[in-house]
Amino acid sequence: MTVLAKPSPQQLAWQDLELGMFCHFGINTFCDQEWGEGTDSPELFHPTAFDARQWARTAKRAGFKYLVLTAKHHDGFCLWPTKTTDYSVKSSPWKNGQGDVVREVADACREEGLKFGLYLSPWDRHEPCYPDQEAYDDFYAEQLTELLTGYGPLVEVWFDGAGSQGREYDWPRIIGLVDKYQPEAMVFNMGRPTIRWVGNEDGVAPYPCWNTATTARESMFTSDMLTWMEGTPSWVPAECDVPIRKRHWFWHPDDEASLRSLEDVLDIYYRSVGHGATLLLNISPDNRGLLPDADAARVIEFGDEIRRRFGQSIGQTQGEGTELLLALNHIQPVNHVVLMEDIAQGERVQEYVLEAYVNGHWEELVRGSAIGHKKIDRFGTIETDALRIRALASVEKPMIRSFAAYYVD
Repeated sequence: MTVLAKPSPQQLAWQDLELGMFCHFGINTFCDQEWGEGTDSPELFHPTAFDARQWARTAKRAGFKYLVLTAKHHDGFCLWPTKTTDYSVKSSPWKNGQGDVVREVADACREEGLKFGLYLSPWDRHEPCYPDQEAYDDFYAEQLTELLTGYGPLVEVWFDGAGSQGREYDWPRIIGLVDKYQPEAMVFNMGRPTIRWVGNEDGVAPYPCWNTATTARESMFTSDMLTWMEGTPSWVPAECDVPIRKRHWFWHPDDEASLRSLEDVLDIYYRSVGHGATLLLNISPDNRGLLPDADAARVIEFGDEIRRRFGQSIGQTQGEGTELLLALNHIQPVNHVVLMEDIAQGERVQEYVLEAYVNGHWEELVRGSAIGHKKIDRFGTIETDALRIRALASVEKPMIRSFAAYYVD
């Protein structure tokens, strides 16, 4: 019998979240730049109307289930009053150096029922001890420990490989800290990951996008593949990260023209969540410390449209075996089908065909391979009262968690 890879309970719960909000915020927000060199003065960090609750309320309203904050980007500026360096909010005029962005965002997420994750860049362009590998490993471990122990449960710890080509960090130590303090958290892409980078910053997963993997690209800036630690699970689902403003992760003034259209964001959704991955959509707070009005409106519009399209099916079933029938109440228009495998039992379907009963015969609508956590199939509108899925190839008996039909006008 084939030994199927299966998700841990934590991975399964994370995959069901489907939508996360990324927030890139920091010294770059005040310098009209994407990557600082670690030389910008902390005096520049001064949001005049910072409101983490506005971020969290917007995320909740738009249907996001978790939020990931850049606690430290590559410039080394820390959004919490770390003991490891003065290059942080404690040296800024914001709240007279008494503020803690991480604390406020963590609290706001908890109030709104959102799960909270943190991004801590391994590469640090400010820290003087960075060239000393052993000293920096100590420094980084201390920063990570502060974040893992000071802000409640974390859903995800995000390790960005950018800038770290050729650098070996003490991953056994780093992962050991996550295991000790946040054993439920997902680990992104490095060390001993439980989720992987999809390999691009376009927010789209290839199709098929299988949940099993043995490596992933390190960053956008190299074709090098990561070497993961021994003990990395074979089940490593993909997360698709993308900014809502094209090419810009941090806020920039007079940049509204780069805001993606609703149609563009919906297309990303179909090619990320609809390919079985999870979407992490970046909305950058501005120099006031607020999500810009246009960005907040667009992401809420996006969430509303997802609910309009998929909030109520016209028929749904589940079951086991190589053939599954979905009978509708009467002949009616259909143009979307959403399939989900019971991935707790492994990813079993390798090839399938979706068919509709039209004018007395079965008509092929779609052929696919992976279903995994979710596959959204779109096709021209047909009139039918029955749909079926047939597994043409599978490993063990197919287990379909959900087979649902929709009509989107």
